[in-house]
Amino acid sequence: MKKHLFVGGLVAAGFDPAGKFLLTLSHDGRGLFTVGSWERVARDPQLAYPEGGMAIGIGPIEGMPIPVTEMDYSANTLCFSSPDGSYHFAYESGTITVTGTGA
Repeated sequence: MKKHLFVGGLVAAGFDPAGKFLLTLSHDGRGLFTVGSWERVARDPQLAYPEGGMAIGIGPIEGMPIPVTEMDYSANTLCFSSPDGSYHFAYESGTITVTGTGA
């Protein structure tokens, strides 16, 4: 299955330790999505860029340090997988394409 998440200006993304939430960081702030339903459950418009491969969670994971994968600006893409490997993510031109079981 395939799902599309629209996140303009994505800089980095990563999962909480339990793999329940996807945190996105963009030039417009942070967003938090529930894994599986892909519903956005939190949004913070304040700029917050990754530092040392980490970002700070919002909403249900408020204040939690989250490891993130950052955009490869030489290829202008961002590709990563969920911690359990069941979902794969590819970002290009403002859209995260989610593929995998139940996506």
